[in-house]
Amino acid sequence: MGARPLRDAQATDRFILSGAEDFFEPTMTFHGFRYAEITGLSEQEARDVEAVVVHTDLTRTGTFECSDDLLNQLHSNVVWSTKGNFLDLPTDCPQRNERLGWTGDIAVFAPSAAYLFDTGPFLADWLADLAAEQRAAGGLVPFVIPDVLKYLPDVPEFPAPDSTAFWSDAAVWVPWTLWQAYGDPAILASQYDSMTAHVRRVETLLSPAGVWDTSFQFGDWLDPDAPPDNPAKAKADPGVVATAACYRSATITAEAAAVLGRDQDAAAFRDLAARIRAAFNEQYVSADGTIVSDCTTVYTLALVFGLVDDEATAGRRLAGLVADSGYRISTGFAGTPYILDALTRTGHLDVAYRLLLERGCPSWLYPVTMGATTIWERWDSMLPDGSINPGEMTSFNHYALGAVADWMHRVIGGIAPLEPGYSRVLIAPRPGGGLTWSRAGLETRHGRIEVSWRLGDGEFTVDVTLPAGVTGVLSLPGRDDAELSGGVHRVIV
Repeated sequence: MGARPLRDAQATDRFILSGAEDFFEPTMTFHGFRYAEITGLSEQEARDVEAVVVHTDLTRTGTFECSDDLLNQLHSNVVWSTKGNFLDLPTDCPQRNERLGWTGDIAVFAPSAAYLFDTGPFLADWLADLAAEQRAAGGLVPFVIPDVLKYLPDVPEFPAPDSTAFWSDAAVWVPWTLWQAYGDPAILASQYDSMTAHVRRVETLLSPAGVWDTSFQFGDWLDPDAPPDNPAKAKADPGVVATAACYRSATITAEAAAVLGRDQDAAAFRDLAARIRAAFNEQYVSADGTIVSDCTTVYTLALVFGLVDDEATAGRRLAGLVADSGYRISTGFAGTPYILDALTRTGHLDVAYRLLLERGCPSWLYPVTMGATTIWERWDSMLPDGSINPGEMTSFNHYALGAVADWMHRVIGGIAPLEPGYSRVLIAPRPGGGLTWSRAGLETRHGRIEVSWRLGDGEFTVDVTLPAGVTGVLSLPGRDDAELSGGVHRVIV
C-alpha cells in the first residue's frame, strides 16, 4: 500500500450494510487517491463501487495536444491535479493531512490554471479571503489561505510567519494573472489595497543595501539537490530569490496602479522597483555577469523578471548550467515555472525543448514514464525501483511543478495575450524537440481562439481561428510579423 505519505490522515470509510439495497457516500470529507482498497465485498459487489470525482464546478476553457504522447500525458496530469486541488479553494494536495490553500503554489500555477479553466470567480473569491486574512495580520500575507495555521500549535519546521517571497507575492501575482487572462480591471480594483499593502510591507523588510535578505524564506523550495529532509536548503541564494520576487511585485503593482488611474501610486512603485533593481545588480551581479550562487534558478528569475541588462550573457550561462546538469531539472518551486521562458527569450529554444523532453529523474517526464496521472510534489516522489520516496513530505498530487503547462500553451501551442483578456493575441508557435504538430484552443471572453500547426514535406503550416473583433499578431520564425483579423487563416512557410 502507498498510504504512508498520507501521514496521519485517516482516509478510511467503514460502512455497515443493512442487508437490503444500500447507498453510501461519505459526507463532510473527501479523499484524494489513485487506488482504493476495498475489503468485505465479493468481487462482483466490488465492481459496483463507483469513485466520484469531486471538485469545484469550473468551465474548461483551454486545450492542448501535440505529436508527443508523453507531453500529452504530462498535460493531462496538470489538468487532473488542477481538478483534484480546486475544491472550494486552491489546495496544495487533496490526500494527506494538509489540503491547505498554500499561497506559493497558486502564485506560480495561476497562469496555467487560468488557461485550462475559467478560474476568475473561483480565484477572486479566494483572493477576498486572502485580503481579509492579510488585514487581520497587519499586512502580512499568511502562508496558507484561510490561515488555519494560526489556530494550531507552532509548526516546528517554520519560524513565526512573516512576509515570504513567492508565497506572500500571491497577493500581487494572482490578481494580475486574472487581469491578463480575463481583462476585467475589477479584480485589480478589489485587490488593490491587498497588493499595495504587501509591497509596502516588504519594502520595510529590505536591508540597508536595498535587497530582501532578511527573515525566513522558503526560497527555491524543493530544489532537487536539496537534502530530502530540508527542502528549503536550495542552491539558489534566498536573498537573490526574494529580491527578484520583490522587484516583480513592485513592477506589477505599479502597472496595476496605472491601469486604475492611480498615477501617483504608479510612480512611487516604479521608483521602488527601480531602486530594488539597482540594489539587485549592485549586491548580486558581478562585473562578468555572474549572479550570486551561480545556479539555474537565479539566472532564470533575473531574466524572466527583467532584472539584468545583459540578457545574452545570463542566457548563455543559464544554457550552460542546464547542459552541465545533463538537461535534467535543477530548479525548485521558484525557478521551475520560468526556466523554459528564460531559455526561450535568450535564443536557447533547443535547450528548452531538451530540458522539457528529458525523461531521466529529475524531469517533468520522469513521473510520466513511471505511470503518473497527476503532478507530483517531488521530482522523485516515486523512485526508479517503484518504491515511494522515504521522506515524510511526499505527495503524488501537487500542481505547482505543473506550471510548465503555461509555457506549453504559449510556446508550443502558440497562444498568448498581447492585451488583457485576449482582445489582442500573440500567435507565436515555436516548433522544436522533434514535434511535428500541435493543436491548442482557448475559450476567451471574446470567443474561441484556435491555433494548430504541422511540419511536413519541408513546410510549416499554421492554421489560426480568431473571434470577430479580436486582432492577432502572427509571429513565425524567418518571417516578419503579420496582423490577423477575426476569421480563419492559413499560413504556409
